Order: sequence, then C-alpha cells, then structure tokens
Amino acid sequence: MIIRKYTQRDINEMIEIWNEVVEEGVAFPQEEYLNLESGTAFFSSQSYTGVAEIDGKIVGLYILHPNNVGRCGHIGNASYAVLSGMRGQHIGEQLVLDCLQKGKELGFRLLQFNAVVENNIHARHLYERLGFKPLGTIPGGFRMKDGHYENICPYYREL
Repeated sequence: MIIRKYTQRDINEMIEIWNEVVEEGVAFPQEEYLNLESGTAFFSSQSYTGVAEIDGKIVGLYILHPNNVGRCGHIGNASYAVLSGMRGQHIGEQLVLDCLQKGKELGFRLLQFNAVVENNIHARHLYERLGFKPLGTIPGGFRMKDGHYENICPYYREL
C-alpha cells in the first residue's frame, strides 16, 4: 500500500469512497453527495488530501485542514474514509499515521476530531491506541441516517 498526495486522476475513485461513507450515514456529518465539480473543489480546498493506493486502486483517503481560524488555526482536523470492501485491513490506521506526520509538517500543533460517533468502536479504539485523548461526550450530537441521535466523543492529540 502506498499513501500519497492525491492527484486529479484519483478524483472519481475518491468521490466514490467519500459518497459511500456519506450514504451509510453513520460517520460523516455531511449529507450532500459529491459530484465531479464539487468533489474537485472540496478535495483541492483542503490543507492536504492523501490517498491510500493498492495495485493502482484508491482504497482510502483523508482530508486535513484547520479546525478553526486565527488563534486556533494551529489545531488541525481530519476525516478518513476507507472503501467498504477494504475495511479491517489497517488502511485507516495507515491513513491516520500519515495524517499525523503531514499535520506536523504543515505546522499544526494538535489534531482534533470533533464528532467521532460514540458507537464507532473501531475508530475510537484506533484513535486511543494511537495516543488520542477523549475530551468527553456530547449527548445526541450526531443525527444518524435513520433520524435517531447518537452521542459524539471529541478527541485530540498533540503533534
């Protein structure tokens, strides 16, 4: 597996992966699907967008950007997506590790996740294993696709 900066030729596969997670409705806050135009604009607007590639196929990605502006602009935020058929193969872990390195290279001092859904046990275990610290629980902070609300657990890690 290679993790690298995305290129324009990756966009269609990236949009497919991103939209799959949006469609599942259990992890990303976004409800709108990306198309070629909006996906190109979205991925190019990030501080960094990385992809995981296996045998020429994009199997995962991450976006990295400031969590806030000005005096809080040194805190990064990231989202990760792995193609559903490739989950469970530690692709997400490699994406997070690469993101931690890129975040430091870009001058971020911390990486914060604002909305990790409490029942996303695999992501939470991964983040905690990689040294992220939970900040508490926000009751009912995430509206699931079926309309019910789940708690979210923000996390952070110093870079």
